[in-house]
Amino acid sequence: MGVPVSSPRSAKVIDLSVMRDRMRARRRILRLAPEHDGLEMLYQLDSDPDSYYSIPVLAWGLREDGEVVGMVPWMEGLMPCHELEDPQQGHFVGYRDPETDEVFMLAPDHKVFELEHAAAYYDYEVSDKTTLLQQLPDTLGTHALCMTNGETQWQLKQVFGWRLYSDGNIEALLVDEARVTQTPVLAGDDCLYPGRSRHDVVYFFQRAIANQIREQDPATLEALALMMTGESDQVCVEVHDREA
Repeated sequence: MGVPVSSPRSAKVIDLSVMRDRMRARRRILRLAPEHDGLEMLYQLDSDPDSYYSIPVLAWGLREDGEVVGMVPWMEGLMPCHELEDPQQGHFVGYRDPETDEVFMLAPDHKVFELEHAAAYYDYEVSDKTTLLQQLPDTLGTHALCMTNGETQWQLKQVFGWRLYSDGNIEALLVDEARVTQTPVLAGDDCLYPGRSRHDVVYFFQRAIANQIREQDPATLEALALMMTGESDQVCVEVHDREA
């Protein structure tokens, strides 16, 4: 004898797409605070489990659910450290204070307090229109490798800063050298543009890797080709240098 079930008419229908949208919204970044004390993200590679690698944290982000996460330029965006979980590129281990060598898993209290108070002070009204919330300078020497459909050459450009929008998206600011009228370039100058407003593909690299690309290091260019195209032929890169 079967087990009685509720009538289909009384069953609760769950819209999975709506649930996914709500979960994404709770993880949306509401506010950024720059990291000025040199704290780092630690990560490991599956190919080298006995070693630890570190890169500087660029900023800390307050999510809508109240969580505060470290943010690093990684691959195609400004990425929460906790979300780094890739067998080839690496997986998150924790944060590190290079002065004390302390390793910890959660954002430091002083950054949590800073972000919570700033978010309370700048309590923007919710709107259907996407607006600019913040603009932070890039303090790590991050570079972007850019490609636009129809082009055959990658462009290497220094990242000037980052813009946080009300929908949670974060865009890298690049410099249009042809529109520079004054130097140094400052926030708000007309020569700045969000990277993906012009380029179909954007990859971010730390300063050391960018310098190897700039110097046309054969091993680095071959590794880039394998990463981005799956082929071992070296990529062709046009270098754009502009001091911010």
